[in-house]
Amino acid sequence: MMKAKGETGLVGQASAMKRKTNFDQYLEEQLKDEVFAERFKKAGEAWDVALELAALRKESGLSQKALAKRVGTTQQQISRLESPSYEGHSLSMLRRVAEALGATIRVELLRGKQKKSMGIAESNPHYGKVT
Repeated sequence: MMKAKGETGLVGQASAMKRKTNFDQYLEEQLKDEVFAERFKKAGEAWDVALELAALRKESGLSQKALAKRVGTTQQQISRLESPSYEGHSLSMLRRVAEALGATIRVELLRGKQKKSMGIAESNPHYGKVT
């Protein structure tokens, strides 16, 4: 069987996958800087929130517009919340979105490199209501 010019076959593909790209090498070097590493971690956390919100909305079979209507906000605000570059998530808005999606919010506060976390999980908060 003849291979087209530039075709490497499975062995070539496997070894190519093991090699680090220039970007991988650059990122590895940048992550040695504590300030950069912390900012990179925070960006990843914002990305996680955005992806989780979008996934929950899609699993619920809702469009951004339909979710916005349930939450009492605009489609543009839902789009912002689902954007990985957005870092302005307020806890009150996340609670409203979670409630509209039948989900709960869990916030973890960790001290240093502590393994055990103290969490706040709310299924249906009743702030301001006397029971």
